[in-house]
Amino acid sequence: MTSPLLHSLTIALGERSYPIQIGCGLLADAASFVDLPSASAALIVSNSTVAPLYAQALRAALQQHYAQVHSVVLPDGEAYKDWQTLNLIFDALLQNSCDRKTVLFALGGGVVGDMTGFAAASYMRGVPFVQIPTTLLAQVDSSVGGKTGINHPLGKNMVGAFYQPQRVLCDLDTLQTLPAREVSAGLAEVIKYGPIADMAFLDWIETHIDALVARDVHALAHAVRRSCEIKAQVVSQDEREGGLRAILNFGHTFGHAIEAGLGYGDWLHGEAVGCGMVMAAHLSQALGLVDEAFVLRLTRLIAAAGLPVRGPVLDATDNAGRYLALMRVDKKAEAGAIRFVLIDGPGRACMRGADDALVCAVIARCCAA
Repeated sequence: MTSPLLHSLTIALGERSYPIQIGCGLLADAASFVDLPSASAALIVSNSTVAPLYAQALRAALQQHYAQVHSVVLPDGEAYKDWQTLNLIFDALLQNSCDRKTVLFALGGGVVGDMTGFAAASYMRGVPFVQIPTTLLAQVDSSVGGKTGINHPLGKNMVGAFYQPQRVLCDLDTLQTLPAREVSAGLAEVIKYGPIADMAFLDWIETHIDALVARDVHALAHAVRRSCEIKAQVVSQDEREGGLRAILNFGHTFGHAIEAGLGYGDWLHGEAVGCGMVMAAHLSQALGLVDEAFVLRLTRLIAAAGLPVRGPVLDATDNAGRYLALMRVDKKAEAGAIRFVLIDGPGRACMRGADDALVCAVIARCCAA
């Protein structure tokens, strides 16, 4: 019996197109994995938190399609999104004599998805992989669009590749086992789609924020679907972030600086992005792009999602200088000049620079005393 598939949409990228399937009980259903590239072997990549919950059910489903189903369990956390942990995936592939048809299955959150995708892009110069995101953040953002990679001590996601999955399977049941803090982190990436592309969606999020925090499955299903629809539209037009796709990084320039400055894993990615959106909104206001009412509205919603709205102090002697130094390593920077994703009126985003003095004033205003 087929599991309930609530929504299905497509990332339209020509021969690299693939479906996003949203529903309940999908990962344990063998029918979810039909029509994938044929292979004799599969490798499940998960982490020490997710594997005990879902790896056995996934393995049972995959064994109906693959003669051999191998697995590798990575340590959990952003702090392990590095070369050493990435090599554990390559070790598993080589030790099991996996060939170039082997299909990798990323079972976990954004870290697992990014690393599995990067391994798939690199192993034998490219093997197929499937995203099975188990966090809200991964379902609405990181599993969709083909960005893969690892962190470097000097910058987040600075080493990686664009490599599209064969399929994204969003099983909403997995969100019920998330810690509350992880749900809030995922809501940051849901909220961002409103200011940059769809104010009606922002209205809906405001109305349903309590239901989302409480993990109401119908609210989650709509949030995941609409978020994926918006991201699909953007990625289909700009797969490799030549211009338009950069708007999906609203809040991320400040957010990545927070993550790198504190040490990866101190704040969750979504927590840093939520706070980063507040800072980016303040910078948008300082440049005359939005009014104070918009900044207050967005700040209240981010706080209602359980996210921090005050930035941490990264350097007690020169906090703004530390933020600026970290943001100059951001992938959007050009010739050392920081480029921000800002709100150019509600529902519209733009990319532009800003005077260092103005950015420093925003940092001073937005960071904790």
